Amino acid sequence: QVQLVESGGGLVQPGGSLRLSCAASGIRISINSMGWYRQAPGKQRELVARITHYGSTIYADSVRGRFTISRDNGKNTVNLQMNGLKPEDTAVYYCSAGNMDYWGRGTQVTVSS
Repeated sequence: QVQLVESGGGLVQPGGSLRLSCAASGIRISINSMGWYRQAPGKQRELVARITHYGSTIYADSVRGRFTISRDNGKNTVNLQMNGLKPEDTAVYYCSAGNMDYWGRGTQVTVSS
């Protein structure tokens, strides 16, 4: 059974940083693409960042240069380092494995002064 558990969300002031983690079980992230998505109230879920099993990364234009996705194969976790946070980054952030085959339950990120 595949499980993805996100952690690291919270309330942060504009300009601040957060580091999200996604702990995977039942699936080896080293041979799967992994992604972070987000969904703000009233909006569709959107891609934030994605990393392939061979390490290639893609980012949404809105976060490129501020967010960094990384993978720890030994811990079977995927991380999202978020710097320079803006109020428009406020959303529930979800971890996904494979071709969006599996999803975590999400972690709330709120950027507000």
